[in-house]
Amino acid sequence: MLTDDPPPLPPEPPSSADKPVVIRSVWSYNLESEFQLIGRLIDRYNFVSMDTEFPGVVFRPSPAIHKNWHQNPAARYVILKANVDLLFLIQIGLTLSDDDGNLPDLGSGNRYIWEFNFRDFDPTRHVHAPDSIELLRRQGVDFDKNREFGIDSARFAELMMSSGLVCNDLVSWVTFHSAYDFGYLIKILTGRVLPDELSGFLSLLRLFFGTEVYDVKHLMRFSEGLHGGLDRIAKTLDLDRAVGKSHQAGSDSLLTWHAFQKIKQVYFCKDGAQEYAGVLYGLEVS
Repeated sequence: MLTDDPPPLPPEPPSSADKPVVIRSVWSYNLESEFQLIGRLIDRYNFVSMDTEFPGVVFRPSPAIHKNWHQNPAARYVILKANVDLLFLIQIGLTLSDDDGNLPDLGSGNRYIWEFNFRDFDPTRHVHAPDSIELLRRQGVDFDKNREFGIDSARFAELMMSSGLVCNDLVSWVTFHSAYDFGYLIKILTGRVLPDELSGFLSLLRLFFGTEVYDVKHLMRFSEGLHGGLDRIAKTLDLDRAVGKSHQAGSDSLLTWHAFQKIKQVYFCKDGAQEYAGVLYGLEVS
């Protein structure tokens, strides 16, 4: 049967936003190749959302100072330094995005984020908060695999320094309640314990990560109706976790990015959020 109707159009390829997200797990054996890939992407995907997993908190403020502790950034930093100096990093999650919110797809049918797994921490030998380690185990962290195949943090630091991620004014960082996250990163980038004073820590933060550092927990102070942790605000903002589980660094870095985008759209659509950059929640210095 003849017809003058045109042939049907082929289905349109899925847009980048419709592609599934895949977590690229990074270990000692693929660390260099993944950093080479990130180095090629960072000029275009220059928004970096970051999350870490670490062995909890073992030092807490004494009852004598606890009442006003939350109002004293210097006192909070003393506790942060004591914990970070003693403990070891377990995971770092990174989500790279461009100005329009697109994740790299590497020319494939997926979009990609990164999760770096470290070997430094051994729960059989090192101090930790037991509840935190049990939570990470329930969420899928395999500490035996980390010890066998994980990344040496000193080698990670070497490659991060040459990747374009740090000491690059064109890169913006997005985080959630990230004083400890940056504490661990600064510890491994410098290869030493954190500075004695909060001012020294903040100087290193600016040196490595610049002034375009956004802490979503700080932004929440200026966003009516937003309270609680990352999962709670995601629920409030009607955001779904695109991949993975909570307390997995890669998955949390992506959810942090989506929360940042939604908060900017809802609460900072007129003037933007730039005036709130450079401040970490809990370490606000006037």
